[in-house]
Amino acid sequence: MSAMQVAQRMTADQFLVLPEPELGRPWNLVDGEVVVNDPTARHGDVVGNLQFALESWSRAEQGRGGVAVPRNVRLDPSNVFSPDILWYAEGRVPPSDSPPPYAMPDLAVEVRSPSTWRYDVGAKKSGYEANGLPELWLVDTEGETVMAFRRSRAESPRFDQAAEFGTGDTLTSPLLPDFTASIDEVFAKR
Repeated sequence: MSAMQVAQRMTADQFLVLPEPELGRPWNLVDGEVVVNDPTARHGDVVGNLQFALESWSRAEQGRGGVAVPRNVRLDPSNVFSPDILWYAEGRVPPSDSPPPYAMPDLAVEVRSPSTWRYDVGAKKSGYEANGLPELWLVDTEGETVMAFRRSRAESPRFDQAAEFGTGDTLTSPLLPDFTASIDEVFAKR
């Protein structure tokens, strides 16, 4: 039996200078280990539907901030996450020509991929919570639900509110005044 090579742990600083990954395969650094997202077509469809809903809302009126797609967000010395969708409040949107890492968004959206879901609901949720993310949406493509974790006040040390949106529901958020997205449309199949 030959020896199996063990992945070397790295810091956020080491991770951030790695060459860019292949298009469509974002990398995350979770507790010092590189995790590669291997998204399915279903993942891409749901990301596109939700991104369209957020973009449409954001562009409908001035002052609604901006939406971004996977960008490296450095949480701490061992964690760099690349959420599927990020939303920044007005005045916090990083310039498109600024280099990574980017500031913590006001809303991070993680959509289920078979290769990364356990990290999304585990270490990544905990990391976002510990590092001050105001709101996190975990989008389960198998259960066709969106789980929203929020802070009731900016100074709340933990996510202290949770909501689940499923078939027939309308996704809303106190961070996004007048935003609505039909869960049925979020999970609409092509």
